Amino acid sequence: MAEPNTERVIVVGAGVVGLTCAVRLLEAGHRVDVVARDLPRETTSAVAAALWYPYRALPRDRVLAWSRTSYAVFDALSDTEPECGVRMVRGTEVLREPQPDPWWNAALPELEATRDVPDGWHGGWSFTTPVADMPVYLDWLARRVADLGGTITRLNLGALPGGLVVNCSGLGARLLGTDRTVVPVRGQVVFVEQFGLDRWWMDNTGPTYVVPRERDVVVGGTDVEGEWSRTPLPEVAEDILARAARLVPELRGARVLRHKVGLRPVRPAVRLERVGDVVHCYGHGGAGVTMSWGVADEVVTLLDR
Repeated sequence: MAEPNTERVIVVGAGVVGLTCAVRLLEAGHRVDVVARDLPRETTSAVAAALWYPYRALPRDRVLAWSRTSYAVFDALSDTEPECGVRMVRGTEVLREPQPDPWWNAALPELEATRDVPDGWHGGWSFTTPVADMPVYLDWLARRVADLGGTITRLNLGALPGGLVVNCSGLGARLLGTDRTVVPVRGQVVFVEQFGLDRWWMDNTGPTYVVPRERDVVVGGTDVEGEWSRTPLPEVAEDILARAARLVPELRGARVLRHKVGLRPVRPAVRLERVGDVVHCYGHGGAGVTMSWGVADEVVTLLDR
């Protein structure tokens, strides 16, 4: 039997990608410390609607492989870890005109063409996909890190530390990875009370999406590249709700609970590579949750080779 790997690894970043990498590294026998300026519930991940959907991430072949792996893990978690906050939910992406099947279709068990869509759309695709209640799911990941013997510490770094490092710093990679190709893409969302919605709806041209969770519904969104402000704008919220109500008319009477903004870390291509003692894993755009388990598995492979 092979000896367990006991090398210490520092994971920089406590969003969904950093925590998932930490879990997989701990499961592989590494000693892991997560350090981050923002603790899990303060990250962009905490704002995400967290519907499995490959969005604003390239290259397609690698994104497809990572997303397929993550889908399978989330599907299993929804059955075996009911407290983790992940559910499998059916929904529909609406289309304004006929389109070929999406490039990420191969990652799904099934995708069904449908004409059962609201007025104003030609048709759509219906499929079942993971939806994570991110505050709950991030808490679950953090507990998993602790249960496996890892630590999570708030630390505002000016540079990557020494030793074995996994750089999951997202937008922080502009500084820590000296990578100016990583840019923010601002996404504003509105959380409303759960009014009995049991399926998600999406129009990717907005993007507009309505994603039900157990206690609330996430309504989005925006896609503003280069914008750093995290302050929700009332006029943007009004536009989001108006667009979303065309998909789900019941939204018009739903009570608004809160407004949030997240900054997606977008890059021309996801960076997942080893350079010396550092594995860089960032630039996941709007698909950090979607790719998280797939990229984490590859991080372990890169560190153990």
